[in-house]
Amino acid sequence: MFNLILFGPPGSGKGTQSEKLISKYGLKHLSTGDLLRYEINRQTPLGKEAQNFMDKGHLVPDEVVIGMISSALDDNPDAKGFLFDGFPRTSAQAEALDNLLKLKNAPIAAMLALDVTEEELIKRLLKRGETSGRSDDNNENVIRSRIVEYHNKTAIVADYYKQFNKVVMIKGEGSVDDIFKRLCVEIDKRA
Repeated sequence: MFNLILFGPPGSGKGTQSEKLISKYGLKHLSTGDLLRYEINRQTPLGKEAQNFMDKGHLVPDEVVIGMISSALDDNPDAKGFLFDGFPRTSAQAEALDNLLKLKNAPIAAMLALDVTEEELIKRLLKRGETSGRSDDNNENVIRSRIVEYHNKTAIVADYYKQFNKVVMIKGEGSVDDIFKRLCVEIDKRA
């Protein structure tokens, strides 16, 4: 099983590149937001537990999210691998994920981090804000705050994976196809 983490700040192109990577490599997209909604809608024990935390305005604890990831892995035994999106966000989550994947003999192959300048991110998000209807995409100050927040949190996760030589910085500027080619080169080295 081939597992990847795709990281990048808001506006870096993660969504676009995720779709292309999933299509080319036959990976299963694993978004923690999607998992939460799925488990809650199915009223599973984990979904009910998550809903209970969310109803109180609390974050869903890491153990519950890891449990959902474990269920998703078990529910997809024939998957070639998984592309993790939005998780892990802390070094504790990264360590918990690694421990789970070790038990399943399916480690993270690489953390691919899209590297895009702040000015390019702002330009992309403002452009996206013209059509997305998202209020956080049309205010430059809010965008800058989101980018700072991303760097503060991601640096910790990247540091965790750097100790295992799994972080690969990918230039996230240029055409969609050029960025995709750069990602594929790094994946092909590890597949």
